[in-house]
Amino acid sequence: MTHRLTLSIATILLLTPALAVSLERVAPPDDAAVYFITPFAGETFEGPVTVRMGLRGMGVAPAGVDVEGTGHHHLLVNKPLEAVDLDASLPFSEQTRHFGGGQTESTLDLPEGTHTLQLLFMDYRHVSFDPPVVSEQITITVR
Repeated sequence: MTHRLTLSIATILLLTPALAVSLERVAPPDDAAVYFITPFAGETFEGPVTVRMGLRGMGVAPAGVDVEGTGHHHLLVNKPLEAVDLDASLPFSEQTRHFGGGQTESTLDLPEGTHTLQLLFMDYRHVSFDPPVVSEQITITVR
């Protein structure tokens, strides 16, 4: 029952922008880190880009599953971290990709050009940890 209630509340927060209010952020473990396994900074692609997401010091769990020391991946595409409200649930968009099923790999169809990518690991509510668990921002090119 508690799991369903938590999942329902998280779903309502994500689907109702008017309810996207500031939420209490929790601290991650001290050694938590998120990073790109692939792609590499400066890499050039022809066609889809496979993103493999790495994590250290925490576990991956689907969105809505409230287990201490876990969360799930998000990918910022051409969006600087400074433009993200870390105190609110992250909205779904082409610039803020969610992997709420616990995915650690995805293939992106990006248009030709230069793109910035940055991983942001967030809790079961799609809310940032405090401090945020974030990768370095990398730049790739699609031809």
